[in-house]
Amino acid sequence: PHAARAVALGAALAGLPVHLLTGGGRGVMEAVSRGFASVPDRVGRVIAILPAADKGGRPPEGYPNAWIEIPVQTHLSLRGAQGADPMSRNHINVLTSDLVLALPGGAGTSSEVRLALEYGKPVLAYLEDREEIPGLPAGVQVASRLQDVVDFVRVGLASR
Repeated sequence: PHAARAVALGAALAGLPVHLLTGGGRGVMEAVSRGFASVPDRVGRVIAILPAADKGGRPPEGYPNAWIEIPVQTHLSLRGAQGADPMSRNHINVLTSDLVLALPGGAGTSSEVRLALEYGKPVLAYLEDREEIPGLPAGVQVASRLQDVVDFVRVGLASR
């Protein structure tokens, strides 16, 4: 169920003048990237900030997913529950973004949402239920309708 919603979100975002930035992995990151990349004649590109699996900077297995057009290699190995650590790429993901859309996920997603709040980035969680992101801060707005997410992005773009 999450993958279908993520693909639809990616396709909707591709109709806007935006790039899509993810962590480049599988699951909803891959699904939203697939939806975005599948739209012909779009303005934006699918960008991923990749974690490192080792000191050589090689990404872990499954990174980047097949839909990533611009992979950004990093030396940053921490992720998941360690996503707020300075050695996590989550800081780059959040600081590079004009706004943050959170999809169902785990500790890494939760840490990105907290970082977005810390850095003052507009953030919206696209969920059916708040529990789809464990530990989602109470102040984070949740939208369950795709049109509400698109409207949030449009407002965010207008206020840049």
